[in-house]
Amino acid sequence: MADQSSEVLSEPDEPAVVLSGAAPRGTETERELAQALAGLLGAERVPVDSHFFADLGANSLVMAQFCARIRKRADLPSPSMRDIYQHPTIRSLAAALGEAAPARVDAVDAPSSSAHVPSPTPGPARRRWNHLLCGTFQLLVFLSYSLVSGFVTAAGYEWIATGSGLVHIYLRSLLFGGIGFVALCAFPVLAKWLLIGRWRPGEFPVWGLTYLRFWLVKALLHANPMVFLTGTPLYVLYLRALGARIGKGVTILSHSVPVCTDLLTIGAGTVIRKDSFFLGYRAHAGHIQTGRITLGRDAFVGEKTVLDIDTSMGHGAQLGHASALHRGQAVPDGEHWHGSPAEPTRVDYVRVAPAGCGTARRAWFGLGTLVQLFLLYIPLVVGGAYMFFTEVPAIGKRLDPRTAALSRSELLPDALVLSLVLFFGCAALGLVVLCTVPRLLGLFVKPDQVYPLYGFHYALHRATARMTNVRFFAWLFGDSSYIVHYLRGLGYDLSRVEQTGSNFGTEVQHETPLLVSVGSGTMVADGLSIVNADFSSTSFRLSRVSIGPHNFLGNNIAYPAGGRTGGNCLLATKVMIPLDGEVREGVGLLGSPCFEIPRTVDRDARFDHLRTGDTFRRRLAAKNRYNLRSMALMLLVRWLHTFALTLFGLVSVDLYGVIGHVVIAGYLAITLGFSTVYFILVERCITSFRALRPRLCSIYDPYFWWHERLWKVPDHFLNLFNGTPFKSLVWRLLGVRIGSRVFDDGCYLTERTLAAIGDDCTLNAGSKIQCHSQEDGTFKSDGTTLGAGCTLGVGAHVHYGVTMGDGSVLAPDSFLMKGEEVPRNAHWGGNPAVDMPESGNRSTGVGRGTSTSNSTTATKS
Repeated sequence: MADQSSEVLSEPDEPAVVLSGAAPRGTETERELAQALAGLLGAERVPVDSHFFADLGANSLVMAQFCARIRKRADLPSPSMRDIYQHPTIRSLAAALGEAAPARVDAVDAPSSSAHVPSPTPGPARRRWNHLLCGTFQLLVFLSYSLVSGFVTAAGYEWIATGSGLVHIYLRSLLFGGIGFVALCAFPVLAKWLLIGRWRPGEFPVWGLTYLRFWLVKALLHANPMVFLTGTPLYVLYLRALGARIGKGVTILSHSVPVCTDLLTIGAGTVIRKDSFFLGYRAHAGHIQTGRITLGRDAFVGEKTVLDIDTSMGHGAQLGHASALHRGQAVPDGEHWHGSPAEPTRVDYVRVAPAGCGTARRAWFGLGTLVQLFLLYIPLVVGGAYMFFTEVPAIGKRLDPRTAALSRSELLPDALVLSLVLFFGCAALGLVVLCTVPRLLGLFVKPDQVYPLYGFHYALHRATARMTNVRFFAWLFGDSSYIVHYLRGLGYDLSRVEQTGSNFGTEVQHETPLLVSVGSGTMVADGLSIVNADFSSTSFRLSRVSIGPHNFLGNNIAYPAGGRTGGNCLLATKVMIPLDGEVREGVGLLGSPCFEIPRTVDRDARFDHLRTGDTFRRRLAAKNRYNLRSMALMLLVRWLHTFALTLFGLVSVDLYGVIGHVVIAGYLAITLGFSTVYFILVERCITSFRALRPRLCSIYDPYFWWHERLWKVPDHFLNLFNGTPFKSLVWRLLGVRIGSRVFDDGCYLTERTLAAIGDDCTLNAGSKIQCHSQEDGTFKSDGTTLGAGCTLGVGAHVHYGVTMGDGSVLAPDSFLMKGEEVPRNAHWGGNPAVDMPESGNRSTGVGRGTSTSNSTTATKS
């Protein structure tokens, strides 16, 4: 993340700040606050009019610890980090807290009367058995799915092989592939209606029978090929088949698949941008809670947003980018809201004029998509795979009974040659395609011109976006000097590059790379989404996004066209980029909605000599060489994985004539198990099977280069285990100190061995525990601890040095800043997160009082 200020850490025997002179007389609150801050800074006294950052040299970590210390004092008002930045002296902070302080209620041991009564929870022994039986059932489901897939694939191959000539092979590939596609799409719909019926608001515990039905439907939905058709009218029709009530002219661009579709209502003409969560459920304190999400006509939902259960938006309402509606929130008709949790604003997020796009145009686009799919893509994939099997000698001679026995001695050489050609050939060809085809397509889609949806220009735009957001090359070149050459090859305008060796991370996405300008000296962390396309329900427009010079962008930021930031800005993690007001320059921005913070304070002088002169040039050259070795190592790791899978595939083909179709099913299960163990071993070998330790260093320190190498270890396999007990097992093997019965629905941990997660924690989809930050040239890492029974909401982000007490809750889309201490049983939320007791107690008819014995009625009609 982008730090809000520099770290000023001193040796144990050196005070961080030494001040002379007596502080002016003030109120008792001022004296107590000053005394607490002086203790943290190692100072005798703190003047009440001194600026925390500019005068005292404090930083955001110190001030987070200051807030945590004050919260433990029942006789003092409780400050938040927002209060610290908006009132950066003891005197102004005491005055602000004195005006706003309510009567304090201890949220730790005195829950409010409005809190839900917890539903009966099984005892420890029963929970262990439920956990074990649930995992066993999920494993059997996967093995059964693999077995059926293997039999169907083998039978289809044999049937296609009996065809004679290209025409017969094409027709058989079309028929088999088409039937398979329809079956894969229809099976989740059928399973949903048979296993669930209609989703209803309710609650049930994880790992139970009701949860198993829920998980099975969710897994089938995520595995079906319709997710590739988001952004087309066909996807809307599919959600309707699943029970969602969706009006005409709705455009859904998010790949996040809603699960409880009967609880989703979307009015005509509504637009939902990409990277938005509207799941219809959430996990909370070991339970799955389902609730309604209602969007009126002509509503707009921005990028990187979260719609919690029991939320609604009226007709013509808008929710801005990087925003969230917490449970129980409702946006009235015609109002515009943004922030996390959302609040009213005057910003108009629909920034493109409408165009002609009626039902006939949508129908023709959907029909054209189906024609391309069935007449081109499916036969190309199925028939191409058949041709590949028969024409490649390493495979074809094993399928031929006459030569199969003779070729077994050539398994290793064949696998070696085939994997080398496949891996490095596809990588080289892909790089050439990415640097040429998008530029040709860009000639037909002009910037700042309004085009109707679902036409020729829209199809070209979709092709460009999908093609240029391939993650492999950003993963390979990111966190090194070579990422700038790759992005320039895609079409980025990077001005005069001031090479830092870490100009961009490994995760950056865009709508089109041809309309991105980044100023000189700017550094970008992971998770940047460049929003250079505007959408309405009938039209879209591409516009240039310009990010100013000498900026630092933290993690997980959506930067839209028209963002009002200029040069020398620090944009903190999960910040909402402003679209109104004056252009911000020379400041930091934090939060959603954002507010100004110091761009920086006095930096640790021990790193200054590494950023200039001959020392900088030598260290940068050394970093470049180290990064090259890391890239070569990661290519080798990925190729060895490809080689092993190719070898398994050739062995399966060899055994196909001996044990039949079951070998294909076994291949799917074996490759998943092997891939998981392989990448776990790679990561643990890089760390020498040792835990990471907290660090504060320059990005030109060799330790940081090694840490960047660790980030490159592939971990895409983790999502396959979401919602199962095996996810915790994988985390444990990766070095996470994780307790029993942890429910992980899609959380991500950046530094595994610096994270500690207690028993019975609940981690929602899209949540993240990040045990590091990077600001400009400084890297910092520290441990983060979640106590037993904690809950992280959908899209929540937890930073380093954080402690969450037992039973505490972090609301959806919240950002818990570094150094924060959340009391036990507390409910925090917001960006940045603050104490929000009501966030855990909002209800619109769904309570924790739902009996476990009646949990089936929560889902099945």
